[in-house]
Amino acid sequence: MDRKISPFSKLFLGMIFIILYLPIFFLIFYSFNSGGNMYDFESFTLDSYRELFDDTRLLIIVLNTLLIALLSALISTIVGVFGALAIHSFKRRSTKNTLLSLNNVLIVSPDVIIGASFLILFTMAGIKLGLYSVLLSHIAFSVPIVVLMVLPKLLEMSPSLIDAAHDLGASRWDVLRKVVLPYITPGIFAGFFMALTYSLDDFAVTFFVTGNGFTTLSVEIYSLARRGISLNINALSTLLFLFTIILVIVYYFITVRNKPSGMGVRR
Repeated sequence: MDRKISPFSKLFLGMIFIILYLPIFFLIFYSFNSGGNMYDFESFTLDSYRELFDDTRLLIIVLNTLLIALLSALISTIVGVFGALAIHSFKRRSTKNTLLSLNNVLIVSPDVIIGASFLILFTMAGIKLGLYSVLLSHIAFSVPIVVLMVLPKLLEMSPSLIDAAHDLGASRWDVLRKVVLPYITPGIFAGFFMALTYSLDDFAVTFFVTGNGFTTLSVEIYSLARRGISLNINALSTLLFLFTIILVIVYYFITVRNKPSGMGVRR
């Protein structure tokens, strides 16, 4: 029997949402201000958005950010899925817990320490700071996220599914392709989108490993904000917020569509 939510709980939840979203809507509202500031709203205009799309350098930075996010999310998803399968394959609980603890180090460690560590590593290895250093660092901190998204789905899967597939003559590849992967598909998509959003949102690690001639949106927005208030930042942040909402909606429909029915086995 479902418990009814008390009026106080509803009020508290509403206040939390207001605190979280009011600054975002305030930022979006003033992105249409013709006054060029965030104090007095004069009239509605799209000048900030026109200036944003006329800024070729900023558009290139947007493409760089999307490229890094998509590539790092794709590669880290592939690596993370095989990593989760490897951790799940160990029979001893102590071994699983040890590997899982090592996997969680990059998640619980402060971003500043991770960024500084990558900077030292790339400098010692002679890797030039730029596209590849940012991509490698994003893959590194995204893989543990994918592992954490995929591993619970593997733990939910009944071992009898794999045993039954082997009894029916399926090879290891067939078991992986037709039984395991279809079952953990929601976890794979969850890991991909989590890695994608983490890459788009990351600032601290990227700030350390980016070099001259290459930057991402988070670093660029930080640089623009230090120069003073500009409604171009509002316009850019508004578009990023809408893009994030679209990602959430797409992720929701994909996970609902790919939710395994029955035993989750594909013929």
